Amino acid sequence: MSEKHQTEYARRLRVNMTDAERVLWRHLRAKRFWGVQFRRQAPLGPYIVDFLSHNPKLVIEVDGSQHQDRQREDEMRDAWLQERGFKVLRFWNDQVLDETEAVLQIWVVVTSILPCQWERE
Repeated sequence: MSEKHQTEYARRLRVNMTDAERVLWRHLRAKRFWGVQFRRQAPLGPYIVDFLSHNPKLVIEVDGSQHQDRQREDEMRDAWLQERGFKVLRFWNDQVLDETEAVLQIWVVVTSILPCQWERE
């Protein structure tokens, strides 16, 4: 996919976020969560990731049932991201919707061990 088409596709994904992505975005947007800047539906290399932070290098993916049949593709994608220094966290839609606070607590633990250049607020 060309960069132009990838950007247009990412814009469409932002408009059509899942309920789980919207719930998580409410917590992550505008540096609301520990002052970390996230982008949503962000192009990164050949992929579009659900949520991206460059500092710390973190990708959060919120997966629906379609990912049950895409495990190999997800593993390849995660490997590509990890080779570039990104930590990848994956949550199921129902985890984000039903256990939002637990998902955010996992995030706190992970970010506490990642190298970063920011001061937590």
